[in-house]
Amino acid sequence: MVLEKITATLRSATQKISGSFQGKTLAGGAGIAMLLLFLVGWYWSQEPELFSVQANAESLAASSGQNVVTGYTTTSSLYTLVNTLLNKPGGFLSNDIAPPGVLMDNMPNWELGVLTQVRDMARALRKDFSRSQTQSREDPDLAIAEPQFNFDAKSWILPASEREYQRGLDKLGSYLSRLSDQNDSAQFYARSDNLTRWLGDVETRLGSLSQRLSASVGKPRLNTDLAGDADASQSTAGVDLVDVKTPWSQIDDVFYQARGTSWALIHLLRAVEVDFADVLEKKNATVSLQQIIRELEATQETVWSPLILNGSGFGFLANHSLVMANYISRANAAIIDLRRLLEQG
Repeated sequence: MVLEKITATLRSATQKISGSFQGKTLAGGAGIAMLLLFLVGWYWSQEPELFSVQANAESLAASSGQNVVTGYTTTSSLYTLVNTLLNKPGGFLSNDIAPPGVLMDNMPNWELGVLTQVRDMARALRKDFSRSQTQSREDPDLAIAEPQFNFDAKSWILPASEREYQRGLDKLGSYLSRLSDQNDSAQFYARSDNLTRWLGDVETRLGSLSQRLSASVGKPRLNTDLAGDADASQSTAGVDLVDVKTPWSQIDDVFYQARGTSWALIHLLRAVEVDFADVLEKKNATVSLQQIIRELEATQETVWSPLILNGSGFGFLANHSLVMANYISRANAAIIDLRRLLEQG
């Protein structure tokens, strides 16, 4: 009896020790897995660096035996923006359904900002830059590429967003190759009216972002929807005072969307400075474009805070959204002036 009790006691103690060891092992394994996910997520969240659009165009041309002609720098910059979206660390994250991608929101919103500018430039290429007049035939490659970039960014299967964007990228590459071939019909018309129309799209995008960023603190504003036209009307009655405030859960989303938008625009505007050099010089507008680029470059400064702070305008804590809105608004105002300058005879 005594031996049986001792044996039972030892067995019970062994089971407790084994269970405790297994529990610690599981907890340790879970902790290591979470740490690895955190490190991978941190690495995937690093925003790509700015690149030289001229060096990029020359590199692409040299690698494929092409020539850098008018429009090549703008098109190759657009090509590289899409390629970066698809092949940066972690790939395209907006449609991820598994960790760590599904747990991240800063980089997907950055991707949305870049993708918006890609879509606008692809539409401008198809609609304006590649056509000599409104009755001319649209480029066959751009006619396929442009709608591909407008595919749903959240689709992860049947088909995946990456697959559709890659198809658009391939067609954009085909147009780029044909553009440098003097015997092909592909064209890029660097005219002031084409540039003005694209800048109009940029203006509306930046204006919307500026309003959303400024609304981080929430301010009532007067309804100016019908201002400037005494005969204007709208479908439903509006109130005189509108309370505009970005929800607190979307403040960092808007901030990183603005970062992505600015990152893409810096490259596209630098490319425009190259391809439209003669047009800008004739209008004495080169310095105006350079100032816009400089304002947008300020949006790419390192964010040292681990969180996007939302302090009041003159409060104790910083408000990163208002700082970003300042640069976006200044760039937007300069674009309005540049458009007016280009529209003058």
